[in-house]
Amino acid sequence: MRFNLKLHASFLGLLWIINGLLMLACLPVAWYYAEDTVMALAAAATITVAIGAAARSYGRGGTKDLRRRDGFLIVTLGWLSMSLFGCLPFLLSGAIADPTDAWFETVSGFTTTGATILNDIEVLPKSILFWRSLTHWIGGMGIIVLAIAILPLLGIGGTELFAAEASGLSTDKLHPRITGTAKRLWFVYVLLTGIEMVLLYLGGMGVYDAVNHSMSTISTGGFSTKNTSLADATPYIQYVVTVFMMVGGTNFALLYLLFKGRPGRLFRNEEFRTYALIFGLATVLVTLTVLWVTDTGLEKAFRHAVFQVAAIMTTTGFTTADYTAWTPFLSLVFLLLMFVSACAGSTAGGLKIVRHVVLFKNTFLEIKRQLYRSAVFPLRMNGRTVPSNVISNVLAFFVAYMMVFAIGTVVLAFLGLDTESAIGGVAACLSNVGPGLGSVGPSSSYAEVHDAGKWVLSVLMLLGRLELFTILVILTPHFWRRI
Repeated sequence: MRFNLKLHASFLGLLWIINGLLMLACLPVAWYYAEDTVMALAAAATITVAIGAAARSYGRGGTKDLRRRDGFLIVTLGWLSMSLFGCLPFLLSGAIADPTDAWFETVSGFTTTGATILNDIEVLPKSILFWRSLTHWIGGMGIIVLAIAILPLLGIGGTELFAAEASGLSTDKLHPRITGTAKRLWFVYVLLTGIEMVLLYLGGMGVYDAVNHSMSTISTGGFSTKNTSLADATPYIQYVVTVFMMVGGTNFALLYLLFKGRPGRLFRNEEFRTYALIFGLATVLVTLTVLWVTDTGLEKAFRHAVFQVAAIMTTTGFTTADYTAWTPFLSLVFLLLMFVSACAGSTAGGLKIVRHVVLFKNTFLEIKRQLYRSAVFPLRMNGRTVPSNVISNVLAFFVAYMMVFAIGTVVLAFLGLDTESAIGGVAACLSNVGPGLGSVGPSSSYAEVHDAGKWVLSVLMLLGRLELFTILVILTPHFWRRI
């Protein structure tokens, strides 16, 4: 088939221009703290904007016919190229000199995974750490959705791109036009980020740290400006971050309706109710186990439990304690929570709870069908019948997800990681959680992983962020056939 190359260049160029302009947001931080990263950041921004402008110029005058296949390719190339240009501030400043490490850190940022190769975060310039957090914030809602919000500049609609980028089974449309939906989602995103900044500042956190941690929380990313993440933060700050991690893991379309005075849509939603139920049960289980195996008091045990359950379920990955040191049983619990994830339409990665609900309901209905062969039992979600093609999609996604997990684990084990670390690292990167188990657990980093392993994990992060099929579909021969 023929691809609309000029349209691709025009759209990707727009993304690169946005990326470069956002790099400039780090310059005031560099100036304020009198850091020597000004030239590096300016150069990175200039290179990115210049290449973006050239691509836009090449794409001028092309046709505006954007098909679904174009959408898949643009989204995939968009995330890859954004990560490639995102490496420049790290490389040009010398903060992360190794290209593999810079790529890993950047992909981890844009995919909101939060896995890091840095053992000493606090030695990096504050302006570079700000860019590191900003990659989370950009990737959280999706740079593709950001561009969709301003697609009228291109004179085209963005439905195909939104379908390829949006997480979960479907995205509730808040406005008849997809650009209207994207703008409303970004309004909620920015508003929540600002509210958390204020609350963290009122709790005694400095402005710089409050801004960075707010961007990492709402995006469910997990990059911190501190070596100990939030372990040394006050209980107030830990509780505030816990609340906003859970908010970040909630469907943003439902949050928008909540702001509009329609809370019923949120609390009647089956996925959200399941999300809250699993979160509550897991918190109770972890709290009781921590009380049983340690001499920690009730409030502290609950605070660590509720924080870590939220951090893992929402794939944020912040830590207040090394949960792998509590007991092997809890390590298993947190590994399982990595596969649970949060709501579709949120900034979280992973399988998404809605898929688990569909799988569970379909399994139960299959049992009933064995007893009543001639009966018809439609699967319903939120009072609506789920089409059979959606059920097939969920089943296929689950199988593909587990196959990728298994293959990734074998590869990482082959490259030298022990079994626990390979399982935990692959699960954490594929689910966009960040900290894994074993040598890549919350008290460690991915610095010692073989370079080839870092590239494999980077691919897993991208697969997880774009929900497998967006990337896998372009690897099939059918995608490239002329039609």
